[in-house]
Amino acid sequence: MKLLNQTKIAFTSRSVNEGFARAALAAFLVQLDPTVPQLADLKTAVSEAVTNCIVHAYPDAVGPISMTVSLYEADIVRITVQDRGVGIPDVAKAMEPLYTTGDPEERAGLGFAVMQSFMDKVRVTSRPGRGTRVTMTKQLERRG
Repeated sequence: MKLLNQTKIAFTSRSVNEGFARAALAAFLVQLDPTVPQLADLKTAVSEAVTNCIVHAYPDAVGPISMTVSLYEADIVRITVQDRGVGIPDVAKAMEPLYTTGDPEERAGLGFAVMQSFMDKVRVTSRPGRGTRVTMTKQLERRG
């Protein structure tokens, strides 16, 4: 798989930056001429990944988040969202639908399930006290 283009941005774990991450993703993906539904799917997956960092990685502080978007041959998009927060002790448990470490009155525990529903592949690696990396891959279907 040949890398065609890549960008990396970094921002702090403030909720206003979730919209920035979505907009930056959309601006970078314009070169692939995605359909509106494709773009919406990718933006939603990024929104969930970044929101997880904001809410769970840095529960009582503000910390760094990075997002790397890589474009490969055959219209393959790989998005990596990474933090250096508290980490996830049990990734498999965290990926179960309805599981949340946040306030259940405010959090549905569906972030990873949403990411998986919009992407072809979602891989999560984490080390407690060191942070979490979410890598999401999707092959865009070509228009008509």
